[in-house]
Amino acid sequence: MNTLNPALRLRRAARLIVLDPEGRALMFRYDVPGRDPFWVTAGGECEPDESFEEAARRELLEETGFTADPGPQIARMTPEFITVQGEPVQADERFFLVRVAEAAIDTSRHTETELALMTQHRWFTLDELESWHEAIFPVELADMIRSAIAT
Repeated sequence: MNTLNPALRLRRAARLIVLDPEGRALMFRYDVPGRDPFWVTAGGECEPDESFEEAARRELLEETGFTADPGPQIARMTPEFITVQGEPVQADERFFLVRVAEAAIDTSRHTETELALMTQHRWFTLDELESWHEAIFPVELADMIRSAIAT
């Protein structure tokens, strides 16, 4: 059951699980001062009047350079966390699976925050996602991918 904390600002976000032809997942490493490095999928906060699907398309283009239909939502999570700007939020994150034809991405549309804090990107195998030495979010990502590609 997803429960939302009304004491925190609701942060609606579209997250993209981008898979290359080898089935590897694209992840971005964040290096935030005062915090341990962590890796996340592409994606970000929805604009106020934007649907999750519209945000998914926009974020995919901005963060990877790919233009694609995000397809159906495959998962929803509602974690509480502290943003890279230091704000505690209640998230409503919708996940979309996107398969791309090549592993080369274009990061030229990254925002100022992304340029400062998203220091690396890498394509991870599912086994690497489960055993990586740094934090991966969402923790259940490899299982989410396996479930989505098995259907």
